[in-house]
Amino acid sequence: MRSYQTQMEAAKKGIVTPEMQIVAEKEYMDPETLRAKVAIGEVAIPCNINHKSISPEGIGSGLRTKINVNLGISGDANNYDLEMQKVDMALKFGAEAIMDLSNYGKTNHFRQALIEKSPAMIGTVPMYDAIGYLDKDLLEITAQDFLRVVEAHAQEGVDFMTIHAGINRRAVEAFRRDPRKMNIVSRGGSLLFAWMMMTGNENPFYEYYDDVLEILRKYDVTISLGDALRPGCIDDATDAGQISELIELGALTERAWAKDVQVMVEGPGHMAMNEIAANMKLQKRICHNAPFYVLGPLVTDIAPGYDHITSAIGGAIAAASGADFLCYVTPAEHLRLPDVNDVKEGIVASRIAAHAADIAKGIPHARDIDNAMAEARHQVDWDEMFKLAIDGDKARAYFESTPPSDRHTCSMCGKMCAVRTTNMILEGKQVEFCTEK
Repeated sequence: MRSYQTQMEAAKKGIVTPEMQIVAEKEYMDPETLRAKVAIGEVAIPCNINHKSISPEGIGSGLRTKINVNLGISGDANNYDLEMQKVDMALKFGAEAIMDLSNYGKTNHFRQALIEKSPAMIGTVPMYDAIGYLDKDLLEITAQDFLRVVEAHAQEGVDFMTIHAGINRRAVEAFRRDPRKMNIVSRGGSLLFAWMMMTGNENPFYEYYDDVLEILRKYDVTISLGDALRPGCIDDATDAGQISELIELGALTERAWAKDVQVMVEGPGHMAMNEIAANMKLQKRICHNAPFYVLGPLVTDIAPGYDHITSAIGGAIAAASGADFLCYVTPAEHLRLPDVNDVKEGIVASRIAAHAADIAKGIPHARDIDNAMAEARHQVDWDEMFKLAIDGDKARAYFESTPPSDRHTCSMCGKMCAVRTTNMILEGKQVEFCTEK
C-alpha cells in the first residue's frame, strides 16, 4: 500500500515515485529536480491509479512540449471502430495524450476500451458526457448529477479532466459587460452558461469545487481547468471575459494544490501572433506557473480546411513562449468531425510545432534528431532520412513518386544537387554534367 494518494502529495513528502522516475529518465532530468517541480505544481504527471497501461509523461516547466489528440463520437458520426483507428494513429505518431470528447449516447464502453489499450494519458470533459450518461435534459441535471459523472470517469481510469470551474457569476458578468463577436465557443462552457442562466444557480463545478477535488484526489486525476471563455476569433482575444476567467483559474489552481490535486490550466483558441507571447507570460504569472495547455492558438480566422497550419503557427509561438501542452487541430476544424487522415495531418502539424518550440527553449537533446537528419542528408542516406522523419512513410512516398536516375540525388536537382556537388569536390573528385563517367 503506497503512503500517498497523489503524485503531488508524494512529491511534497519528498518521495520520488516510480512514475516520477520514468518521467525523469524520458526527460534527461534528475529525479529529485523533477520531484521538486511536481511538489510546487510546475509539473504535472497525469496518471490515474486505475490506468494500468499508461506510460507516464510529465507536463510542465523544463520538459518536452507534449501534444494531445482529440477524438470521440457525435450524434452525426458515431462509428466507434473509426474512432479506434484514430487512436491507433495517435499512438503510432507518439501523441502523449488522447482526449475522448464523445458526446452521444452511452460512451463508457469505448472509454474503458481506450483506457485499457492506451499507454498515452487519457482525458475527458465530463460535462460533454453528462446528458448521455444521465439520460436527462440539461435543465433537469442537478449539481450532484454533474459530480456523479466526474466520479464515474475517474473510477474508469481517466488521467485528466477538463473542468470548466472558472466560468462563475463574476466571470459571466465580465463576459456580458464586454460584448464579443463570437460569444462563447467552448462546448462545455456554453452548456454550463446555459445551465446557469436557466436555473439561476452558480456554476456547480465552482460551487462544489471542494467536492470535485476530493473525487479527483481519490484517483489521482489531474484537473485541467477549462477556459470556457476562450476567444473564438482573433478579435475576441485578451478581452475582459478571457482575463476575468483566468483570474478565477489562478485562485482555483491554488485551491487544488492545497488538496494535493495536480493542475493544468487551459488557454486561448484564437489569437493574433503578436498577442501570444504576452498571454503565455500572463497565464504563468496569474496561475502561479502551473502547466499551460493551449488549443492552437489559431492565428487567423480565414483558413478553414487548413486550420492545422494556423494552429501549428500559433502553437509553436505559444510553446516557445512558455506553453507546455498543445492540443492538436485538424484540417476539419470548424467544418466536420475529422476522419483518420485529418487526425494524421493534425498530429503531424502539432508535433512539428512542439518540436520546433523545444529546440527554441533549449530542451535537453531536442536538437539531437535534427543533427542526425543533417548528417543523413550530408551522406545522402535516404533510408536514414526516412527513418528519422516525423512521417517517414510520406517522405518515402514523395521521393519514390518521381525517382531520380541517380539515387544519390532527388528529382528536384538531379546531378546538380548542391550536397552531391560539394561532397564530390571535397573528396577530390571532378564534377561533370555533360558527359557520363
